Amino acid sequence: MSEILKIENLSVSFSNPLGEIEAIRDISFSLEKGEVLAIVGESGSGKSVLLKTLTKLLPENAFIKNGKITANGKDITNLKSYDVCKKLFSMVFQNPMTALNPTLTIGRQLKEGIKGKDKTNRAIHLLELVGIENPKEALKRYPESFSGGMRQRIVLAIALSKEPEILLLDEPTTALDVTVQGKILDLILSLQKKLKTSVIFVSHDMGAV
Repeated sequence: MSEILKIENLSVSFSNPLGEIEAIRDISFSLEKGEVLAIVGESGSGKSVLLKTLTKLLPENAFIKNGKITANGKDITNLKSYDVCKKLFSMVFQNPMTALNPTLTIGRQLKEGIKGKDKTNRAIHLLELVGIENPKEALKRYPESFSGGMRQRIVLAIALSKEPEILLLDEPTTALDVTVQGKILDLILSLQKKLKTSVIFVSHDMGAV
């Protein structure tokens, strides 16, 4: 395997009227192509801040205090635009109930990340890949008609539609019941092996890890 991502002595802070708040302090790690890396920490330890730093989705009052982020040998530390990073990263958030737009069909939301002309067939294939039954009909439905576990499968399909090199998982099973959690984790591992995608999985749950 070869190194796809390297974080060196990264520190991220938030500024506010009272001063500076350190969210991440001097963290270093590397990720190989095709590797699954788990990052464990309790709530408030900066796990989500780390993922938002990688994808350039930090709020305006946040800043990288020091450190370096290298992806495929390129320094992306000070890049401001998410457009550059979205070709590399795709993220699955922890709450599938809020990750999908309730006013748009699943098909419309899924097709937004698909390149090329044959978007419908590609969308159907992605839904099949994540285990959604009757995918052709599912494209016409709205998020409210799916259970939490099915919504998380759809969110995963949307993330994979961008064909990312690195899939970022921000506690993707936290909002789901235990039985569904296991199924989603099994699905993620199965897809990771099949697609050979690198994965960063952040969680406070050692059982899930």
